Amino acid sequence: MKDDDILTHIHELIAEEHGLRQRLASGAISSHEENNRITQLEEALDQAWDLLRQRRARREFGEDPDSAAPRPIDEVEDYRQ
Repeated sequence: MKDDDILTHIHELIAEEHGLRQRLASGAISSHEENNRITQLEEALDQAWDLLRQRRARREFGEDPDSAAPRPIDEVEDYRQ
Protein backbone atom coordinates (compact mmCIF):
# COMPACT_ATOMS: atom_id res chain seq x y z
CA MET A 1 0.00 0.00 0.00
CA LYS A 2 1.32 3.44 -0.93
CA ASP A 3 0.93 6.55 1.23
CA ASP A 4 -1.92 7.91 -0.89
CA ASP A 5 -3.77 4.60 -0.63
CA ILE A 6 -3.36 4.58 3.15
CA LEU A 7 -4.62 8.17 3.40
CA THR A 8 -7.61 7.31 1.22
CA HIS A 9 -8.37 4.36 3.50
CA ILE A 10 -8.09 6.61 6.56
CA HIS A 11 -10.53 9.12 5.03
CA GLU A 12 -12.97 6.30 4.22
CA LEU A 13 -12.83 5.02 7.80
CA ILE A 14 -13.42 8.52 9.16
CA ALA A 15 -16.37 9.02 6.80
CA GLU A 16 -17.87 5.73 7.95
CA GLU A 17 -17.42 6.80 11.57
CA HIS A 18 -19.26 10.08 10.90
CA GLY A 19 -22.01 8.16 9.09
CA LEU A 20 -22.43 5.84 12.06
CA ARG A 21 -22.80 8.76 14.43
CA GLN A 22 -25.44 10.30 12.16
CA ARG A 23 -27.31 7.00 11.94
CA LEU A 24 -27.22 6.70 15.72
CA ALA A 25 -28.55 10.25 16.11
CA SER A 26 -31.40 9.51 13.70
CA GLY A 27 -32.26 6.25 15.49
CA ALA A 28 -31.36 4.07 12.50
CA ILE A 29 -28.98 1.97 14.62
CA SER A 30 -28.64 1.20 18.31
CA SER A 31 -25.85 2.52 20.48
CA HIS A 32 -24.64 -1.07 20.87
CA GLU A 33 -24.30 -1.45 17.08
CA GLU A 34 -22.60 1.91 16.81
CA ASN A 35 -20.17 1.18 19.67
CA ASN A 36 -19.17 -2.19 18.22
CA ARG A 37 -18.42 -0.76 14.79
CA ILE A 38 -16.71 2.36 16.20
CA THR A 39 -14.33 0.09 18.12
CA GLN A 40 -13.45 -1.74 14.90
CA LEU A 41 -13.00 1.54 13.03
CA GLU A 42 -10.74 2.96 15.74
CA GLU A 43 -8.56 -0.14 15.60
CA ALA A 44 -8.35 0.04 11.80
CA LEU A 45 -7.49 3.75 12.02
CA ASP A 46 -4.74 3.07 14.56
CA GLN A 47 -3.25 0.45 12.25
CA ALA A 48 -3.46 2.70 9.19
CA TRP A 49 -1.88 5.69 10.94
CA ASP A 50 0.86 3.45 12.32
CA LEU A 51 1.60 2.05 8.87
CA LEU A 52 1.76 5.56 7.41
CA ARG A 53 4.16 6.66 10.18
CA GLN A 54 6.33 3.59 9.56
CA ARG A 55 6.52 4.36 5.84
CA ARG A 56 7.41 8.01 6.45
CA ALA A 57 10.09 7.10 9.00
CA ARG A 58 11.65 4.54 6.69
CA ARG A 59 11.69 7.05 3.85
CA GLU A 60 13.22 9.71 6.10
CA PHE A 61 16.08 7.39 7.05
CA GLY A 62 16.77 6.17 3.53
CA GLU A 63 15.04 2.83 3.90
CA ASP A 64 12.43 1.26 1.63
CA PRO A 65 8.96 2.42 2.72
CA ASP A 66 7.43 -0.61 0.99
CA SER A 67 9.06 -2.85 3.60
CA ALA A 68 6.71 -1.42 6.27
CA ALA A 69 3.89 -3.72 7.30
CA PRO A 70 0.74 -3.34 9.38
CA ARG A 71 1.32 -4.26 13.00
CA PRO A 72 -1.16 -6.27 15.08
CA ILE A 73 -4.01 -4.38 16.75
CA ASP A 74 -2.82 -5.27 20.25
CA GLU A 75 0.53 -3.67 19.46
CA VAL A 76 -0.70 -0.37 18.00
CA GLU A 77 -3.55 0.06 20.50
CA ASP A 78 -1.09 0.72 23.33
CA TYR A 79 0.70 3.60 21.60
CA ARG A 80 0.30 7.08 22.94
CA GLN A 81 -1.09 9.56 20.44
